[in-house]
Amino acid sequence: MNFAIKSRFFPLSSNMQILASSVRNSSTTTSNDKKYSLENIPEPVISSLNSAQFRRGTGGRNSFTGNVVSVFGASGFTGLSVINRLAKQGNQIIIPYRCDAFFVKELKVSCELGQILFFPFQPTDEDSIRKAVKYSNVVVNLIGAYINTPNFTMHDSNVEVPRKIARISREMGVERLVHVSAMGADPEHESKYLKNGQFLRTKGLGELAVRDEFPNATIVRPSVLYGECDYFLQYMTTHLRRCPVLGWVYIYKGGRGIYKMPVYVNDFGLGISRIVNDPSFAGKDFEFVGPHCYEFCEIADYIYKKAGCFEEIMYRYRRFSRPDPWFLFWSALCWLNTKVYRGGGSYIDWEWLDFVEATSDVLTGGKTLGFSDLGIKPHLFEDMAAYFCRIRSFSGSVDLAYDEMPNVALPLRSPILYKRPPKLFDPSNIQTEERIFGRKVAATG
Repeated sequence: MNFAIKSRFFPLSSNMQILASSVRNSSTTTSNDKKYSLENIPEPVISSLNSAQFRRGTGGRNSFTGNVVSVFGASGFTGLSVINRLAKQGNQIIIPYRCDAFFVKELKVSCELGQILFFPFQPTDEDSIRKAVKYSNVVVNLIGAYINTPNFTMHDSNVEVPRKIARISREMGVERLVHVSAMGADPEHESKYLKNGQFLRTKGLGELAVRDEFPNATIVRPSVLYGECDYFLQYMTTHLRRCPVLGWVYIYKGGRGIYKMPVYVNDFGLGISRIVNDPSFAGKDFEFVGPHCYEFCEIADYIYKKAGCFEEIMYRYRRFSRPDPWFLFWSALCWLNTKVYRGGGSYIDWEWLDFVEATSDVLTGGKTLGFSDLGIKPHLFEDMAAYFCRIRSFSGSVDLAYDEMPNVALPLRSPILYKRPPKLFDPSNIQTEERIFGRKVAATG
């Protein structure tokens, strides 16, 4: 850990502004129209007179915002986007990892030299977690799993490990904790596709565990994420889902009655970085969803059409509500890989199908915040998904230019679902004043 100490306590230059007596309090700026840029990133709360903790620089990867952030789970799909956004704003980053160093090598180029530190840890070793958060004032937990492995079950990954990170962070004096959960997380969730679906149930228990150990933690519930090398579009466009001859694709209930709001992964990373850099969001709940809601059958039709499934070029696509023999065969082999050979990350996973394709995104409609409170305008699913589906095209062997492909109808948008619908405008509650012969008379109507 000597490297982490030296990277934080480098000498101050003459043009650095040290604000020891008066530090701007950013917790009062909570309006939705506040502007975010490299010049007005909220400054962290200064808790000591150590000049190495003060913000310095004009913004960018060579600057320092005053935050030292430990990001757990950065080796996953969302890690690259989150680390890149945090590094771009000048945060010093510590990345605890338990995989081989080969799988986190891409993160090195996101930060400037001396701004990032890799530290091996084990979730079962509390001392390694303490060392990983010892010099940090913000901790981000991206750890989560939808499969059971030989070493950790879903309950371990989604409940016990977040509880341990939250408890140790509180004991080590970490100021803020950002915990990433999932849309629809509920301790009493009832699965529709599986009899004993555990992902959303354990994610809900994980939120309770984190809040129990770290009451001021920020909870983020994202919808299904898509992007480069994702799980959502990659699962949909794999050849194991589509029967090569008849073009059959099994989708739960044919995609009818299931509504999703997919989120672009770069929007998710930008949202996490702005939560980290703004202390006023401590203790708040966020729901990260896309700008529009779609029925899942519309999403599936758009994805497969953009992936080159057209009758004109002999690549058929037919959506079925009952499992076809092709799907049953490959899903059984994937189940064999996860259970017998103890492998993970199969292309067809029933737990994934349960909480993604068989569960609707329902907003709470309460005091939860979203992208608009962070000043973020999320990308449209129609624009971003079309690009990634074209990369994974089924008709890649057909020599057609992009503009020669048949036109694809945009997915129809549906109303957003709420658990507690927001209060609508009620004209009967308007109070007016009428003047009768110079007297004020209160009237309603």
